[in-house]
Amino acid sequence: MADPLSIIPAKLHYRWVICALLFFATTINYVDRQLLGILAPTLQTEIGWSEIDYANIVVSFQFAYAIGLVGFGWLIDRIGTRIGLILAVSLWSVSSAAHGFATSVFGFACARFGLGISEAGNFPASVKTVSEWFPKRERAFAIGIFNSGSNVGAIITPLLVPWIALTWGWRAAFLCTGALGLLWIVAALTLFNSPARCQFITDQHRALLNGEDGPTATKSSWRSIASRRETWAFAIAKFLTDPIWWFFLYWAPKYLSSQFGVQLAGLAAPLVAIYLMADVGSILGGWASSRLIKHGMTNLAARQRVMLWCACSALLVIYAAKTPNLWVAVTVLGLATAAHQGWSANLFATVSDIFPKEDVASVVGIGGTLGAIGGMMIASVTGLVLESTGSYVVPFVICSSAYLVAWFLFRIVGNPSSVHYR
Repeated sequence: MADPLSIIPAKLHYRWVICALLFFATTINYVDRQLLGILAPTLQTEIGWSEIDYANIVVSFQFAYAIGLVGFGWLIDRIGTRIGLILAVSLWSVSSAAHGFATSVFGFACARFGLGISEAGNFPASVKTVSEWFPKRERAFAIGIFNSGSNVGAIITPLLVPWIALTWGWRAAFLCTGALGLLWIVAALTLFNSPARCQFITDQHRALLNGEDGPTATKSSWRSIASRRETWAFAIAKFLTDPIWWFFLYWAPKYLSSQFGVQLAGLAAPLVAIYLMADVGSILGGWASSRLIKHGMTNLAARQRVMLWCACSALLVIYAAKTPNLWVAVTVLGLATAAHQGWSANLFATVSDIFPKEDVASVVGIGGTLGAIGGMMIASVTGLVLESTGSYVVPFVICSSAYLVAWFLFRIVGNPSSVHYR
């Protein structure tokens, strides 16, 4: 029997234009987010931050991100992905530029708070957009592609930011990166919309997507969403594993600087290597489950199998705690970030598999909020541990074990034997 996707006119492929827009939004999101981590050693010296001061600045972002995820998740399910994502990009671009005017720990904390609130809109909007535009078997792959933008952003930042900061100063770096969102908004106003309102696709494409997901459902109440085991399975998995990504994002540059003496200009090569590996993990993880589904495995079994592979791969990061070799550390950090991104692509895909499109952003927001709360906790613990011991052993032990714990709890709490994956 012919694949339905193979007989739809070429305009069907417009879904990949949408995926590209999500990819670039995520890239800009992570350029703005990663910037502080790259400049942290410089700012710590210039402004006089302690490890706890830095942790508090990170926590201000995480706290705001937690609030923003719930708020934007609710908002996007009501106003739509186009308006919601354009609003988020506009606000986070202004907040990123505001860092360039900060002069104290409090000033940076306020700028990070604004950035956290607004950047929270990216993933609820993007995952919901994928559920609107892509058939189920492609969703993890599409999520893996747009989510790889986080790694591209983390690659671009250490390549450009040191040069900007050394040439024009660190304030210019924040102002320049804050301007990137304006370019995306111009493209999105022309190209980005929901399938129902997009002028660039056919009615046949719309019918294919609507036929696969069934008739449009009524938006569920928050109480109804929060009462489902699957919501909490997803949220607990995010609570345990999102903090690991935050740790890599904010402390990898500081770890390389303190443990191996890598200075600002020398951070580019190690960080590019780490996040190139993460890029591969994001795309490969999404592709792998799509491939397993194509060969007859159920959505649930395919997602969980790839998540288990990723959880086992993350165990290797424990070697970063004690290795005296820079590139051994870079390699295991790269494998761990690749494992996280493969894990994340499949975990996000379970939401669009289980829940109707009308509820996807809300569920992603709830899970993301717990992930951000976990991020606050690991930031505080890391700051206290490093301030008192200077050792990264405890953080890396947490990083190595979190995914397996999350995998088991996801299975237990989600009660997968009773979940119907459509």
